[in-house]
Amino acid sequence: MTFIEILLLAIGLSMDSLAVSVTGGAIIKNCTTGNIMKIATVMGIFQAGFTIIGYLAGMGFQKYICAFDHWIAFVLLLYLGGKMIYESTKDESEECKFNPLCNKTLCGLAIATSIDALAIGISLALLNAPLFLLAATIGLVTIILSALGVYFGSRFGRKIDLKLDLIGGLILIGIGTKILIEHLFFS
Repeated sequence: MTFIEILLLAIGLSMDSLAVSVTGGAIIKNCTTGNIMKIATVMGIFQAGFTIIGYLAGMGFQKYICAFDHWIAFVLLLYLGGKMIYESTKDESEECKFNPLCNKTLCGLAIATSIDALAIGISLALLNAPLFLLAATIGLVTIILSALGVYFGSRFGRKIDLKLDLIGGLILIGIGTKILIEHLFFS
């Protein structure tokens, strides 16, 4: 596998994290460098980590993980998207708003957007691709794109008075549905 192929794979894998990061950036009120890096780093660590786990699982578990990975991603994204949509119907004054900086929520989002990396890791083990280069590239690309996503989401989201929780929830449900449809009908 060439570095260009690895880079393109990393960009493709990080698209879900980018979409979630844009939404997260649009929702958070205080978009500091620390908040941007928190979201981006968690997304990158999970993306790289799931690639490593998948790679190490290798051929032996491929049929078991691939049989239900899309369902895990779909259920997690459906739950988180539904929660965002539900909370978008509450008054702004209520404290129970969706918070992408909450560790539990952020880890849930990172897991949901990294399930594909797990399956890709399994596939890459068959190719004997260089694990360290793969994981480092995937993690770094995800961190960079997620940081840009949070930044642009915060800049763009503050200028438009939209129900960003509602839009973000719909985006998450859309990503989950896309993953499910791809695996059920196009795999």
